Amino acid sequence: MNRLESRKQLLIAESELNREQLVDDLVAMTAGVHALTDRAKTFSSIASVAALLAAGVAAFRRGRSVAAVTNPTWLQPLLKGAGLVSTLWLAFRARRREPKTQAPNTSKADL
Repeated sequence: MNRLESRKQLLIAESELNREQLVDDLVAMTAGVHALTDRAKTFSSIASVAALLAAGVAAFRRGRSVAAVTNPTWLQPLLKGAGLVSTLWLAFRARRREPKTQAPNTSKADL
């Protein structure tokens, strides 16, 4: 085997090692993305519950004194917005999780 052939074999071996390393890196990156999406789903669930809790607290605070009505705080609009966001979020999540109905398979043999 001459010098060029041995160099060619070494380059081929190096390419195979690089391919394997790339596959391992992609697997690790995919696992990281899945972990990140799981955390995001958990965070969105916690945020949804917190918004519902804030809306509940706002509902109980509706019977306020006259002084509180004349001098509203920033908390009331924030709680109303959180309640609206949680309602919309739950509606979109429910719609996304509904199973899609499929038309039954009909063929000429069935007719």
